[in-house]
Amino acid sequence: MPARIAKKISARKPPHNREQDEWRKSAPTSQLVEQRAREYFDAVVGFVKRDPGERTFLDFERALIPLVLTLGRFLVALFLCRRHEELAVPTHATRDGRRHERSQPQDRELATFFGKVRYWRTYMRGAGGGYYPLDERLRLPADGFSRGLTSLMVRVATKVSYAQTCLLLKCFLGWSPAQATLEKAVLGLGKSTKAWFEQAPPPEGDGDVLVIMIDSKATPTATASELAKRRGKRRKQPGNPSKRHRGRSKRKRWAEKKRRKKGDHSKNGRSATLVVMYTLKPATLPDGVRRLEGPINRRVYASYAPKRHAFAIARRDANRRGFGKGSGKRIQIVTDGDLSLGLYAKEFFPEAILTLDVIHAVEYLWSAGRSFYREGSKALAGWIAKQKDRLYTGKLEAVLRELGDALRAIPKTGPGNKGKRARLETSINYLSKRVALMNYHELLEQDLEISSGSVEGAVRYVIAQRFDAAGMRWITERSEALLQLRCIEINGHWDDFIRFGEPRAAEPGGLPSLLASRAAPLPTLGLEVAA
Repeated sequence: MPARIAKKISARKPPHNREQDEWRKSAPTSQLVEQRAREYFDAVVGFVKRDPGERTFLDFERALIPLVLTLGRFLVALFLCRRHEELAVPTHATRDGRRHERSQPQDRELATFFGKVRYWRTYMRGAGGGYYPLDERLRLPADGFSRGLTSLMVRVATKVSYAQTCLLLKCFLGWSPAQATLEKAVLGLGKSTKAWFEQAPPPEGDGDVLVIMIDSKATPTATASELAKRRGKRRKQPGNPSKRHRGRSKRKRWAEKKRRKKGDHSKNGRSATLVVMYTLKPATLPDGVRRLEGPINRRVYASYAPKRHAFAIARRDANRRGFGKGSGKRIQIVTDGDLSLGLYAKEFFPEAILTLDVIHAVEYLWSAGRSFYREGSKALAGWIAKQKDRLYTGKLEAVLRELGDALRAIPKTGPGNKGKRARLETSINYLSKRVALMNYHELLEQDLEISSGSVEGAVRYVIAQRFDAAGMRWITERSEALLQLRCIEINGHWDDFIRFGEPRAAEPGGLPSLLASRAAPLPTLGLEVAA
């Protein structure tokens, strides 16, 4: 046996999983598996000792990696074999009022970090189905993928595309599941995100002021016609072997696309709402000045459910963190000025301080200033600086008064006057409806937030980087699972989430499944009243 192993090790690419051929047809003993593992380890050590001295470290490292993975498969097989032998399986057992008889051991392949491992386990046969005591004891999923491997590949998928995830797995593990299997793993773990967020414990060491920022981002969504093409029966391809000419003939069969009008968007976006929550803690500087330090315990949550759901989540988490109604603690909500967000904020957080992101207010000032100053001129920059000083010192009425005077000074007719008046009217209407949200002088005195930079950055990182790349088209419920998994990973709760989803006891009717073909529906918290 050692000579045969040494011969396989000397090969540049040893056959995958061939080391397990010895127990493909019958169950091995733990002594046999342990003996083979020790022999293989000795052979690996011999491989290092027999180095001819001409091999570079790059070549050595590349040759060593598959050998270590093979040794890992031996050790996993030994662990499973020993646990099976240690498990005292009775000749018969009763479960749920049904009698089960011990049957012959059956083999199975389990995909692990080290590769696929074949092991044997006893089957308890009974009316209506049976069960495997070893799999239940070890909490092994029914899909044939270990929970650790599933966790790894889904976690990578929250960072990069599915295709790139498969490539990375091949680079580091030497193999990868199919992309369709990876997507099923995302949907499977995604079904546990709702339960996780419902019970997630509050962070420790929170501050005294809670800041909530909410914003939205549209991601490209597949249209009904695109889904019909994906799911419909595939057309028979022409016999021409050339990819170039096959593409030409395919394009001829397509209906000509209508030319988009100005303002039309091609990605058919569906908005996801993002919530960023963190706290601030009072601190005293050496010179005696008091200010708020943070952010502390920053958390993100995103969903394609309606915006009202985001506020319901924020209210639930605020209560957990000790900022419930009647707590007397300060809560500040910063938005981009969307009036619907303001209505939901007053409904769920009547005690909160509502703030319009100052950057959005300044953007409307820039638009208004271009009505009477040239774009890029020093006069326009100086006028904007003057208006910003007014905003920060509580002189918003002076800003609106100056804009109103400028609007009245522009004639209703004349070259370009219609556009100038439209920009001024839009800016005046926007700012005048949000006067109560723009008390920036008071917020600066209290050292509270006046901009939503935190949520703007989170929108780009949490949503845009993963869901808004070129060529992407998402189905909302399927992207919801990945989006919430990405939030869990970003919050630093991944390992806790994976352990949370692990079954505490045997599920009736068989082993738990990690993969799923159908996505869970969108969450409904906060939507019951609205309905």
